[in-house]
Amino acid sequence: MSGHSKWHNIKLRKGKVDAQRGQLFTKLSKEIIIAARAGLPDPEANFRLKIAVSRARDANMPMDNIKRAIARASGEGKSDNYEEIRYEGYGPSGVAAIVEAVTDNRNRTASEMRYIFSRNGGNLGETGSVGWLFEERGVIVLATDGISEEELLEAALVDGVVDIQRSGDTAEIITEPGALAAVRDHIERELLAPKKAVVTSASIDLRAKTHVDVDAPDAAAVLRFLDALEEHDDVTHVHSNADIPDAVLEALA
Repeated sequence: MSGHSKWHNIKLRKGKVDAQRGQLFTKLSKEIIIAARAGLPDPEANFRLKIAVSRARDANMPMDNIKRAIARASGEGKSDNYEEIRYEGYGPSGVAAIVEAVTDNRNRTASEMRYIFSRNGGNLGETGSVGWLFEERGVIVLATDGISEEELLEAALVDGVVDIQRSGDTAEIITEPGALAAVRDHIERELLAPKKAVVTSASIDLRAKTHVDVDAPDAAAVLRFLDALEEHDDVTHVHSNADIPDAVLEALA
């Protein structure tokens, strides 16, 4: 499991993300609007929208909010001029980062991204400067308390699964991008219902092909950098190749 994913899980467990719920719903709404505009406004006929709606529901976003976001994508109500932009560069300790954003002001967001990178000892690069270090994968995150390793493997070893990673009571099932929805449905059928486990998220992610080991002295700076990116209102996803030991993350949370 990547260092940043573990960091999120630890903060969630310690109750340090509740204050950001309003901002999270705004970001999820933007993702739904962009996804709905990219295809049909029906999640069953638009895979990208289905994943965006799934992410929103996993975050306990009210259905009324989800329906309003889809309606806004069709031009109902408030008009939006959102566009997707990707930023790439390096942060402290040589950690590579890819930032996905949805903005209605490209120049403003670019300037603010450049400031966050430089303020944290990094450099914003050109498109493609670090993209080659990552590959697209589906990621299903499970709370697996009370589920054995054998039960997890038996349920998750199906077509489309690339890897299974477990850390404590949390597991990540890594899939081919197009297999994400089918694998999630299979997991819920075979494992979650009878064992009462919980899918905490399911999304298309960018996973690092190789990682940068970040030790204790440098971890705080790297996490400040990644958190600063994620806290920006226009940012929907941050991907990095930082690998930080669990004990260091626990100490910093």
